[in-house]
Amino acid sequence: MSPHPIDRADSSRNRSTERFISRLGTSLASPLGILLIMPGLVSLVGSFLTLLGERALQGSNLEVAQDRMLEQARLVAASVRDALDQSEPMLDRLYDMTLHHDATQPYEAYAHGMLDLMRGRPGVTYVSASFPDGTFQGAYVDVDGAIRFQDSRVEAQGTRVRRYDYGSRDILVLQREDRSAYDPRTRSFYRTATHQQRRIWTEPYLFYDSQTAGITRAAPVYVDRDGGRVLHAVITVDFDVNALSSYLGTRQLGSTRALLYASDGSILAYAADAQAALRMVPSGDRPLRFQDLNDPLLQSFFGAARQLDMSEARVTTVAALGERWLSAIAPVSRDPTLGWSMAYLVPEAQFLRKLHVYEDSSLLIGGSAVLLSTLLAYLFARHITRVREEAAVAKAEAREARALAREARAEARELGSYRLVARLGRGGMGEVWRAQHRLLAREAAVKLIKNPEGGAVSDGMRTRFRREAEALARLRSRNTIELFDYGVAEDGTFFLVMELLDGVDLETLVEQYGPQPPERVVSLLAQVCNSLVEAHSHGLVHRDIKPANLFVCRAAEEVDVVKVLDFGLVRAVKDRAEQPTSIAHELSMRLTNPDGMVGTPAFMAPEQVQGRTVDQRADLYALGGVAFFLLTGKLVFGTDNPVDQLLAHIHEPVPDLRPMLPASVPEALAQVIATCMAKQPADRYDDARALRSALRAVVFPPHTAWTEERAQAWWLAHGPRPSEHPEGNPLELTVAAATVSLGITRRDDP
Repeated sequence: MSPHPIDRADSSRNRSTERFISRLGTSLASPLGILLIMPGLVSLVGSFLTLLGERALQGSNLEVAQDRMLEQARLVAASVRDALDQSEPMLDRLYDMTLHHDATQPYEAYAHGMLDLMRGRPGVTYVSASFPDGTFQGAYVDVDGAIRFQDSRVEAQGTRVRRYDYGSRDILVLQREDRSAYDPRTRSFYRTATHQQRRIWTEPYLFYDSQTAGITRAAPVYVDRDGGRVLHAVITVDFDVNALSSYLGTRQLGSTRALLYASDGSILAYAADAQAALRMVPSGDRPLRFQDLNDPLLQSFFGAARQLDMSEARVTTVAALGERWLSAIAPVSRDPTLGWSMAYLVPEAQFLRKLHVYEDSSLLIGGSAVLLSTLLAYLFARHITRVREEAAVAKAEAREARALAREARAEARELGSYRLVARLGRGGMGEVWRAQHRLLAREAAVKLIKNPEGGAVSDGMRTRFRREAEALARLRSRNTIELFDYGVAEDGTFFLVMELLDGVDLETLVEQYGPQPPERVVSLLAQVCNSLVEAHSHGLVHRDIKPANLFVCRAAEEVDVVKVLDFGLVRAVKDRAEQPTSIAHELSMRLTNPDGMVGTPAFMAPEQVQGRTVDQRADLYALGGVAFFLLTGKLVFGTDNPVDQLLAHIHEPVPDLRPMLPASVPEALAQVIATCMAKQPADRYDDARALRSALRAVVFPPHTAWTEERAQAWWLAHGPRPSEHPEGNPLELTVAAATVSLGITRRDDP
């Protein structure tokens, strides 16, 4: 039976399909097919990954930017809030003083009490008391920066105003006398406080004398008289907003606008384009409001801010000036009646600018990839018939490569004249090895610093590294870790060869053995001063003095020898032109946050926290914190939040050491530590030499002195012997931990 015509047609179509698929497979497997397919696939995948990566980077950049802006707004808001919070304890003390003060009696002692109340209060420009008869008495900061006292009394011919300079021992010296029309009873703070009969914040207003924007915390003072409650006075603490706005002068991005404002739209401070805070120009009897500035960005911002709940910090976006702006807002005061907020506004495009460069680069890379894939496809098609021969050659080459790799690894164990024996520790930018000199058999610690870019090292980087190593090599104090050698390996790795220490850092010492005897603490600190005296004499400031960077060790038969480690953050202060920064810092600057802060929050001096220029007295402040830690086992400010620690160094007094120490500890030692940790550098010791003299002047009873015998006994009881650890003393790991601190970055000083 012959096949049915329909069956023949189906069979013919199937054979045609099979032939087409066969020809297509043959074409695709041909060199020309491979030449066309591979570039197409690479281009498609490359375009998809480029788009995906661009969107991921954009989202990541914006998220990081928002977190950074919000943290900045919170930090500045907290600084302003801390300044305003001074008003409560000040009013408490002023209330007690005024309650027992008669304005008709001599007021010299009352005036000096106000002087003591104003000292050391940032932003406070006036403390005063206004009495029902129109008498006004107060201490204030005059235009020349001096604190003076004013006594104003309302008379028939007008208000007689007397201004005094402060003398010693409750003496006032008349500076000048004039007349004005001022009557405190007509001012808003007096009327509002007496009407509400409680402590109040005034609305921002213009000060009577200076016509600058200010705000007042006021409270009425009542006394019981003739069987009733009678107003005795209204007391105030005045804040100058221009002084508070100095907190806005922080590190900002290029187009950042910083804004301090009130809930009614008053502009208290406005720093635009990273300029200094704008001085408020009076408009009638009130500060400027955002409508007065005719600024499109402010119009859009306040239009959006009115729709938000301002009880919590937040980030939002506004559209103005033809672009989108990110705004980070943080409330300033916990008191809802004040209604101040802090805001930072930054163009969103500022954070995406680098992405545009990335887009251009990705197009170039994608095109190069297509060309490269085309070339590879051509080569693959040309040599496809020689796969077996190439595989055999590749196998032989692989064997040779493995042999070369083994040889290279063996050679890598040799670094200059030193043989690397065992790795002691690893950090984000390098490693520390225990090494041995090949000829002298002397052990050393070798610090390896990776070049993150790999390959050749530029002449500039070599010069910077050589300058750092030479600076360390100049330090000859036996209390500074000794540098033996330095260099750059063939693969671009920088290395420093230093002495290998046998001991423990002071942080581990306290953690394992508890607070140390005061007499031992004095001995250890005096040795640290030996190192700092020499470093400071060369114009070098350590900038990161902390227990983990101070190592107490055994040297031959001598014990309790202190070594100062990690001069990688040293900054020269005598030669500002060269700006000699650590090579580790230069490398890490390319990988980490450019706004990183040099130092450790628990031990940073106030001027270092604020980003101001530091000198050797910042090291003395940190050394005072180390002394506090050694004596008590606690940090000066024990919070776990780094931001709170930084703010505490600026605003909070150092806790009194006396209640934490035995009664036998000399008062002189507590006074030395208090002087080291003074908030103002001018109130500290001038240099490490003066601090060392003060420490040596602390006298202990003979039976408690830290003698060589006591030190030897301690090390005999607690110090491990090298024979106990055949693979290396575990305490050497402390050297590694202290030495591999390579990931800290900083912003240059202003």
